[in-house]
Amino acid sequence: MAKGVKPRVKVPKSASAGETITLKTLISHKMESGQRKDSDGNVIPRSIINRFTCDFDGQNVIDVTMEPAISTNPYFQFEAVVPSAGEFKFTWYDDDGSVYEKSKKIAVA
Repeated sequence: MAKGVKPRVKVPKSASAGETITLKTLISHKMESGQRKDSDGNVIPRSIINRFTCDFDGQNVIDVTMEPAISTNPYFQFEAVVPSAGEFKFTWYDDDGSVYEKSKKIAVA
């Protein structure tokens, strides 16, 4: 597991049923390529976020496969329709097998 990884998401607290909202995500992650060496000359193992998903109450909203050229601290902004009150679950998958998750609830006003 990479050190200092911090997922952050921005979801409105409430929306009207059927409203399209904007979701924003950022994960703090160094994205090691596996080509650099530490001060002792040892190769630093590859650790790259390779997939991001967002689900709303178990229904997939977005599923992104990322390639090694993705930048450090990947940021995503996308839209989703809110059918009812529920919970968004955001998941990032790392090459090293680590999975980082963050959830946010949204109310229907």
